Amino acid sequence: MSTTARWATAFAPASVGNVAIGFDILGFSVAALGDRVTVSRTETSGVTIAEVTGVAGQLPTDPAQNTAGRALLAMQEALRPGFGFAMRIDKGIPLSSGLGGSAASAVGAVVAANALLPQPCSKLELLKYAMQGEQVASGSLHVDNIAPSLFGGLVLTVGIDHPRVKQIPVPEGIRAVIVHPHMFLSTRQARAILKRSVELSDFVWQTANLAGFISGCYTNDFDMIRASFEDVVIEPQRQALIPGFQRVRLAAMEAGALGCSISGAGPTLFAWALAKDAHRVLEAMRREFAAASIGIDEWLVDVGADGARVVESG
Repeated sequence: MSTTARWATAFAPASVGNVAIGFDILGFSVAALGDRVTVSRTETSGVTIAEVTGVAGQLPTDPAQNTAGRALLAMQEALRPGFGFAMRIDKGIPLSSGLGGSAASAVGAVVAANALLPQPCSKLELLKYAMQGEQVASGSLHVDNIAPSLFGGLVLTVGIDHPRVKQIPVPEGIRAVIVHPHMFLSTRQARAILKRSVELSDFVWQTANLAGFISGCYTNDFDMIRASFEDVVIEPQRQALIPGFQRVRLAAMEAGALGCSISGAGPTLFAWALAKDAHRVLEAMRREFAAASIGIDEWLVDVGADGARVVESG
């Protein structure tokens, strides 16, 4: 990328956060949809948002109240590049869908802006700036959507102040089924209902499931992945927010899914399945939502997708 670029457009993919057993630390990218963010250099410092278009509806154009804007403000405060940023955001991820829309905007903004810097930042530095943007939407610092959107694939992130990012291998032959019911569920609302303490037995169970899941990914052990793919802490609290959740999940499992849970804060649901079972799992989930008279969007994707990248510059 030329350091004389005056503008750049980045694509940042959607993501599934938590992945059932990794609350706030585990996520995977979904390249079938995402946000496109164009950032241009301006003569004066500061951040402006010229327009927000796409599927997300009305979003703030005040940079301090916008996830992408706040991420660029954090970048400017840290780097003081001697110029400002003007931004246009094209939303490809539905608002409050549980598919990392706020994270994708923040990631797209910092990746595009990075292409304009004489000395580009590392991905880890960009992660920290994007985290500041995500806090605007959710009220807390967490990276389970930002990290996979930025790095791509299945990503484990340990730590907040000094995050360590590890891309976890996904066994060949696994596909992700993504089903987004047509309803609105804010991240703040879904986080607000969560208890602040966990029973010791549930902590042990959830920890074992996370360890077993990651072990299964590294060793191509589908039985271990299936046995560990159960959220015993967060999902039981949030499932009431999604009409028909239990029926959809049960249908997916009976159709052969390795696991099925809530994507991020919801209302989107996701399942992992072997390629030979994936279409059957999707049909089962689709059927249950139709029985509840709930419309859906659906995607069948590979898990090992690319992360955010610059797609155009000038």
